[in-house]
Amino acid sequence: MANIFTRIFKGNNSPGSTFKMITMDSNSRFVYNGKIYESDIVRSCLRPYVKALGKTVGKHIRETVMQDGTRKIETNPEPYIRFLLEEPNPYMTFQKLVEKMAVSLKLNNDAFALLVRDDNGIIREIYPLPATGAEAIWSDDGSLAIRFFLPNGTMPVFRYTDLIHLRGDFYEHDIFGDPLGPVLAPLMECIGTVDKGLISAIKNSSIIRWILKVSGGIRDEDLKEKAKKFAEDYLAIETSAGVGVAATDSKAELTQVDPKDYVPNAALVDRNKQRIMEIFNTNTDIVQSKDNEDVWNAYYEAEIEPDIKQLSDEFTRKIFSRRERGCGNSIVFEAYNLSHASFNTKMQLQAMVDRGALTANEWRAVFNLAPVDGGDQVVRRLDTAVVNQIKLLTNKITGKDPETDQQIIATINRLIEGR
Repeated sequence: MANIFTRIFKGNNSPGSTFKMITMDSNSRFVYNGKIYESDIVRSCLRPYVKALGKTVGKHIRETVMQDGTRKIETNPEPYIRFLLEEPNPYMTFQKLVEKMAVSLKLNNDAFALLVRDDNGIIREIYPLPATGAEAIWSDDGSLAIRFFLPNGTMPVFRYTDLIHLRGDFYEHDIFGDPLGPVLAPLMECIGTVDKGLISAIKNSSIIRWILKVSGGIRDEDLKEKAKKFAEDYLAIETSAGVGVAATDSKAELTQVDPKDYVPNAALVDRNKQRIMEIFNTNTDIVQSKDNEDVWNAYYEAEIEPDIKQLSDEFTRKIFSRRERGCGNSIVFEAYNLSHASFNTKMQLQAMVDRGALTANEWRAVFNLAPVDGGDQVVRRLDTAVVNQIKLLTNKITGKDPETDQQIIATINRLIEGR
């Protein structure tokens, strides 16, 4: 990644070349360096969240209000934005971009991506920023920029308007979220200590268990040979003695060593794991993919859906100007393919298609089926009509024009009969 960012950042290592800054030291934020991501518990808690958020599909929506008051909805009207939401840069798909940001968002409560623009200000590429630290910098005119501390040693500065910034636990700082490092550190230390204790106990199982004390003067070589001979005769599993009794002469005394290894209580270990899961707002069923429809929907609404909303809002306000947003442009992240629904529940979505709430292709996507030609057309059953339409037609019957009244009555009958 170092070569990628060297090519992108170019001359941005010198903040003075672009901005005249007033550094605010109190607005610095550094990523916790306790290697939390190397924990199997943390990674197992992250994986369902990261994979689910990466499944979201970003679309450019343009909503235009026509003169008659109706709305015209266009999906991905600009090819360059559609390609941007499919392949944000030459090195990854949009799914992997979101997944990389999701890991940083969950661990640090801050995730950044850089919008690379051409000479005309058009966004051509998006890159995630794997920074080890970030610092808020304010210019004389009050505009905000962020200085990043990258693993390759560079410290580029970028305007905040050129950054996608996702935040979590947004409380103490004006710009940055509050990281999970200080919260996780004590628990990780406890679990690390337990793991080391178990390893030590296993290693101690192979230490000296017996001491053969030999009286009288004896050479070191003979002492070692006597101990080896005793072990071979009486301590080896495959010993041929087979009597279960060891015999020594009066010159030797045998003493057993009983090491006292502390093995933590299993309930204490499980409780620490449960506390970490609670910090990530997950549970064992989610982590082990044993969840049912209700469990997943609860997890989705609590963890996934709010960040999908944040993705939509942040991409919309950073990709489009206020004028463009006023003209109905927005980035929407769809999550219909995240539903952990049973087959019967998915089949019940047929009613949404019949009533025009879903297209046939959107319904097929729920089953992971490819779209079909004509499947993007909104259809509606004939026995469904706009609310109060029959009442409005009834009010048009005046009794003054029998022919017109008969036509209205025929239309009402067709609506009722579903023809």
